[in-house]
Amino acid sequence: LQECVDYALDHNISIKQQELSKELAEEDITMAQGNFYPSLNSSVSQNWNFGSYIDNYGGRVSRDSRSNNFSLNSNVTLYNGNRNKNNLLQVQKSLEAAGYNLEENKNGIMLYVVNFYLNVLLNKESLIIAQDQIDISKNQVEKAKALVEAGSQPRTTLLEAEATLAANEQQLTTAQNTLDLSLLSLAQLLQVSHKGFDVQDVPLTIDSASLVYNDTDLIFNTAVANLPEIKSAEIAVERSEIGVEIAKGAFYPTLSFGAGLGTSYQHNQGDKDVRPIIDENNNVVYVPNGFGKQLEDNLGYNFGFSLNIPIFNRFQTKSNVSKAQINQEIASLQLLDKQVKLRETIEKAYADAKAALNQYISAKKSLLAQNESFKNAQVSYDNGAMTSFDFDQVRNRLVNAQSSLANAKYNFVFRTKLLEYYLGIPIVLE
Repeated sequence: LQECVDYALDHNISIKQQELSKELAEEDITMAQGNFYPSLNSSVSQNWNFGSYIDNYGGRVSRDSRSNNFSLNSNVTLYNGNRNKNNLLQVQKSLEAAGYNLEENKNGIMLYVVNFYLNVLLNKESLIIAQDQIDISKNQVEKAKALVEAGSQPRTTLLEAEATLAANEQQLTTAQNTLDLSLLSLAQLLQVSHKGFDVQDVPLTIDSASLVYNDTDLIFNTAVANLPEIKSAEIAVERSEIGVEIAKGAFYPTLSFGAGLGTSYQHNQGDKDVRPIIDENNNVVYVPNGFGKQLEDNLGYNFGFSLNIPIFNRFQTKSNVSKAQINQEIASLQLLDKQVKLRETIEKAYADAKAALNQYISAKKSLLAQNESFKNAQVSYDNGAMTSFDFDQVRNRLVNAQSSLANAKYNFVFRTKLLEYYLGIPIVLE
């Protein structure tokens, strides 16, 4: 069983999907943390100008030219109504909820595995019961054949015994088919090939059947404090409360700081890169004005603060706050609903476990009585004091008692495991 559970947790597709969802939540935290840092961006452009344009020195030029522009800009938000802070808190809660959702899914898979596994064991036991009946029926046929040949019993006795054997063989086939289907279901749950798939034969015995836990309030309080589905719902309430604060943050001003630098290069097509200057003799001379020189001369810096004050935005912020508050109420009601349904589920699980216990005790007593009745019937039949019809009636009651006990046993074990799950006890067989 432990191997089946471990394999399912390692290979189940839905679990892998939720693990990826958790990784997405981790990336959301990285993005939310990034909002506290300044941005830094650069840009480069290449342009071609045709006809008239204004050059870098403010003069009009009627020539074809090409130019480059380079810039580097940075911006950081200093205050925005604590929205960055609350966004980070919210995504952190989302990551925590993703962890609980993953744990809830794993618990559900484990419960399915336990249920399917116990069903396989039950069907294996039913197959053994059916096989035992085959053995008894074969002995009946041999005895009936000997009695008929000896002339002490009519031929109908042999025919009845053979008919009973045929019916038992049909029951064996049905039991084998049921076992095969349960193995197929378990293999599909584990997402492995059903070809050659089998589980270890585990003789499940119950030394003392009793319910250790008889207080549903204790089980409920433990489950509320520990179950991941409740934890996830509680976190949803916390996230909705943070969502209200995020929405209210839009009422506050946003203050940001920005800085940048830029430079450019311009070249007239067909000309050398030169620029005119006045020398010491007041003569106009042209000096080199290449790429590097222009980038140096045209380099400029800027920085400044920006304050955005919301005054009226068509009631958008007010409506967003109201919606966030409604979502908070919805999350609170969903938490309450989960708690109420959990209590109902636990109370039903306890009632089912109690009923399964009583059924197991009754089935055990019935089997003891039917065993004694069968032993007496076997002696009577062997001595010719009982007809095969009456003997089959006794044997059928024994088979029914054996099947009832097997069903009650595995049902009780699963119901007990379900209660232990709500108590946070690992879902494994002793």
